[in-house]
Parts: sequence; C-alpha cells; structure tokens
Amino acid sequence: MLRIRENFSTDSLLVIAITFVLFALALFTKGFTHDLLLEAAVFLVSVKLIMLSYISASGTRAIDEKLDKIYSEILNAEKILARPESPQSS
Repeated sequence: MLRIRENFSTDSLLVIAITFVLFALALFTKGFTHDLLLEAAVFLVSVKLIMLSYISASGTRAIDEKLDKIYSEILNAEKILARPESPQSS
C-alpha cells in the first residue's frame, strides 16, 4: 500500500475509490444489463485518465531533475569562469 501512495496522489486514490464504489452500486442496482457496459466504460475512462496523469507527472519529474542538473552545471561553469586567473610564472 505504501508504494501506491508514492505513485498516486491522495486525490487520485480518492477518485479511484469513489468511481469504484459508484460502479459497484450501479452493478447492484441495475444488475447485469446493457447499462452495465456503459457503467464499465465510465469506470475504465476514469482509470485511464488517472493513469495518464501519473505518466505525465513522472515525465515532468524526470524533466525537472534534468533541468536541475543542467542549472547546477551552469552555476559551476559560471563560478569557474568568474575566478581570477592566477599569474603565470615564466
């Protein structure tokens, strides 16, 4: 369960839970009829949207890490270039 919390936000888990509860209620109130396919489709669309938001968030996290690394390299390069050169002895 801990790993799920690392990968999904609390909001995403709440949406999954509410959608599943509503799907289960529709299953018991409507029974196994044609309307069940519609309910299942809505449930799958909700899960797909949450999965896409997770993929987007992990991609954004990777880009942020790369940008932070580039920024730190630029700062190091600026420090090196800002140093006064030592006089060369001939």
